[in-house]
Amino acid sequence: MTLSFPRQSARTRRFTLGAPRGFLVSSDGARVVFLRSRHGTDPVTCLWTVDVGDDATGEERLIVDPRTLDLPGEEDLPAEERARRERAREQAGGITSYAADSELTVAAFALSGRLFVTDLDKDVRPLDAVAPVFDPRPDPTGRHVAYVSGRALRVIDVASGADRALAEPEDDQVSYGLAEFVAAEEMQRMRGFWWSPDGEAVLAARVDESPVQRWHIADPANPGRPPVEVAYPAAGTPNADVSLAVFGLDGRRRPVEWDRAAYPYLAAASWDSGGILLVVQTRDQKVMRILSADPATGETTLVREDTDPVWIDIVPGVPARTASGDLVWVAEDDTARRLLVAGDPVTPAGLQVRSVLSVDGDTVVFTASDEPTEIHVWVYDGSGLTRMSDGSGVFGGRRKGGTTVISGGRLDRFGAETTVHRAGRTLGHIASHAETPAIEVNVDLIRAGERELRTAVLLPAGYSGDEPLPVLMDPYGGPHAQRVLATRRAFAESQWLADQGFAVVVADGRGSPARGPQWERAIHRDVVGPVLEDQVTALHAAAERFPLDLSRVAIRGWSFGGYLAALAVLHRPDVFHAAVAGAPVTDWTLYDTHYTERYLGDPNEDPEPYERASLIAAVSREEGPRTMRPLLVIHGLADDNVVVAHTLRFSSALLAAGLPHSVLPLSGVTHMTPQEVVAENLMLLQVEFLKNAL
Repeated sequence: MTLSFPRQSARTRRFTLGAPRGFLVSSDGARVVFLRSRHGTDPVTCLWTVDVGDDATGEERLIVDPRTLDLPGEEDLPAEERARRERAREQAGGITSYAADSELTVAAFALSGRLFVTDLDKDVRPLDAVAPVFDPRPDPTGRHVAYVSGRALRVIDVASGADRALAEPEDDQVSYGLAEFVAAEEMQRMRGFWWSPDGEAVLAARVDESPVQRWHIADPANPGRPPVEVAYPAAGTPNADVSLAVFGLDGRRRPVEWDRAAYPYLAAASWDSGGILLVVQTRDQKVMRILSADPATGETTLVREDTDPVWIDIVPGVPARTASGDLVWVAEDDTARRLLVAGDPVTPAGLQVRSVLSVDGDTVVFTASDEPTEIHVWVYDGSGLTRMSDGSGVFGGRRKGGTTVISGGRLDRFGAETTVHRAGRTLGHIASHAETPAIEVNVDLIRAGERELRTAVLLPAGYSGDEPLPVLMDPYGGPHAQRVLATRRAFAESQWLADQGFAVVVADGRGSPARGPQWERAIHRDVVGPVLEDQVTALHAAAERFPLDLSRVAIRGWSFGGYLAALAVLHRPDVFHAAVAGAPVTDWTLYDTHYTERYLGDPNEDPEPYERASLIAAVSREEGPRTMRPLLVIHGLADDNVVVAHTLRFSSALLAAGLPHSVLPLSGVTHMTPQEVVAENLMLLQVEFLKNAL
């Protein structure tokens, strides 16, 4: 029996299962460790290794398959791990994260709340740690593993199994070693503790959530279950109080001091042979400081300060240091986000740096774009720049000990490809077992309008061009995110939608990355006008080149894309004739502080941008719509990111205004929809709704 594309996409978690990821390289460059499930529909992620040294065969070896450990399934995950997976948009199971010592001799991971270690040579054993275990990390020497359990930071001796608490919470509002909600969701800081290079101390975050308002997420399908209480820092409300301290294994504790009132956001932290580096931000995100901290005293010293009248972005992977002690940083000028080494820009103005992947000795490996639809791996070694990935695609990687792993996908073919390089030679490939979509993607990438909006257009397979096609806009459209990328897998779902009889148009407008600071900041305090205008521009530009029926235009999206879809039929019903809005942010005062205040400011100081951006306010205003285009709103009732109150309040406003609409609640579903049957049927229901509407 041949699976339909929606079922195949759902079963393969959008074709991510079976692809290698989570690479680590040993300090001598001779070993690569990675995560991968056994095949393209296997949701259980295993731990693998491959030796790539001079005398190695390059043969992959399975180290741990969780199914052999006789443990309960994913239903026994600790609450902290469920939250981490939600923040990381992790859809697989098994070993979804792990950590290792610097030599890659010991790796640690948690399964079903229990701690396991392996010597990466098939010797896997549990340690008798206090359950449930979250985020276990060996120290750089491999002697101890630190982890979080019950909001306490603990450490266990690998050899003896001796276990003790380094820091215990003073009450149930305090945790040690965890990342607070906005750090994990918006700052890409998923961790809350960092080992010293000698393994004798841990730098750990103390998070006090007592200032944060409490929301309660109920499960209406199961009224006997009590609501889940979450600490959610909505825009304009207090954040968690985050501080740091150094905890020695000898029992000493040194608070790390900085002006936390002025710089409440801890964006990043690291501890290497050069000492501790911190990145802190003001709440308005207009000032960012790099601080060095003395582990012995806790005193901090200013290393660098960056300011911007609008905001400063957090770039993954920095700050870091080269072996020579030079600071590696990323900063913006008028044209680009540039890589700085020892304070000097080493990348040209036309190259937009996206992240720093690794610093290996004095070599810096980073990702950057000279064309916004492509992301490539670059190397700076002190003498110049080299691009390591070729062709048209989206790539990432990791480097250590002179060995570089490059992984990514291309526009001209399906599949993830991973190559291992050393000294200018390709040592081998790490196989991907991901399934190939049962669909042929035929995508045209165009530059739409005067702003050259990167836009993808997909037509049905076998379309003859005899009659104009109804249009389905399929954007995300929000800031700091892209849909139009040079990788074939990104357009598989859009192609299937096109094959249902639509011309599908996907466009990235102002606010999307890799087009310079002015482009990204064009949506400051206005996530309505520029965002919606760019979608209309892309639509009309596509209609000049392809046979589109502009009297039948629909739009769909999820999260910000869901907001944009509803916004489109409310503000531009002359252009958009139907919409599917998934998990839409309808009232920005209900969304989190770090994301929302970056773009719209503090609602307590200036509520006008929030009023202008609100879908609920748009319906309630006297000049709001008096008729309504067909609108389907979909929302997971267990969503703790965009809570279902967004959709319920929006629906109430539409009802009060006499505007018909449909709401599809998803019981037990969060902001993701990994459940196979739910994900498949959601696609089918959306198509049915849009066909009927148009």
